[in-house]
Amino acid sequence: MKKITVIGAGRVGESTAQFIASKDMCREIALIDVREGAAEGAALDIQEDAPLFEFDTRLTGGTDPALMSESDLIIVTAGIPRKPGMSRSDVMATNVRITDEIIDNTLKYAPDTMLLFVSNPVDILTYRAWQRTGWDRSRIFGQAGVLDSTRMASFIAMETGYSALDINAMVLGGHGDSMVPMMRYTTISGIPVSQFLKPQMIDDIVARTRGGGAEILALRQNSSAYDAPGAAVATMVDAIINDRKRILPSVAILNGEYGCQDIAIGVPTVLGRGGMENIIDLDLNEQEQSDFNNSVAQVKKDLKTLASL
Repeated sequence: MKKITVIGAGRVGESTAQFIASKDMCREIALIDVREGAAEGAALDIQEDAPLFEFDTRLTGGTDPALMSESDLIIVTAGIPRKPGMSRSDVMATNVRITDEIIDNTLKYAPDTMLLFVSNPVDILTYRAWQRTGWDRSRIFGQAGVLDSTRMASFIAMETGYSALDINAMVLGGHGDSMVPMMRYTTISGIPVSQFLKPQMIDDIVARTRGGGAEILALRQNSSAYDAPGAAVATMVDAIINDRKRILPSVAILNGEYGCQDIAIGVPTVLGRGGMENIIDLDLNEQEQSDFNNSVAQVKKDLKTLASL
């Protein structure tokens, strides 16, 4: 991949650019932020650690949206962050306005790019971009499930003492309190996690996963999570630029999968050079289907709010 643009040079945007640059995933990264000097400073700071991390990616930054020109991929992290006690939906109105401007600039300066959304509420913003651009759904997707799944895998590693490298976790649904941690599809070295943890501990991990972002926000007070989200985005980018065909949970536009239409929500997807290339339609049991339907209902509620903005 030749060029990636990161819109939003806050903590998530800067971490994302750092992870991508340090792995030499592209030749150029452009950071864009409305704050004068913020993107330039972040770009220069990352550029100066190139000799230490041994990468040749060139970074630039600025406020001009024209910097996104010729981007192969645009990663959107811009928006107001949550504060303690706020839900992801609470920031919707402001972040939709910000997203609309970004989409309009994308259509003007980088009409052939792909869009990866990180800003919250990510399900709604991903849908908004698909709706506003009219692009094929393969070109517009969101990051949520990779982060939620890696959080759950980390909690399982903490409780069992086993290597995090051997834990594969899966989380579906909206990126919020109604997300659906799929314990039946979560394993340690291919062995179901139920072999290692008692039901109450599994329930506790599910609850902690759903509140993973809020837990960090409550501890930090002045900042949401940014390291794990940045790493999650970099994982998705790696799958795309190297055409790995990785199955990763992502926010995708559904077209009949899971019995849903005209909605963006987290499901297992195949990520490769074509972006979101396919959706894996899992066979859900009765409880999983009920939980997923509840998550769909919450996203649809937010979509109704979106329609009134």
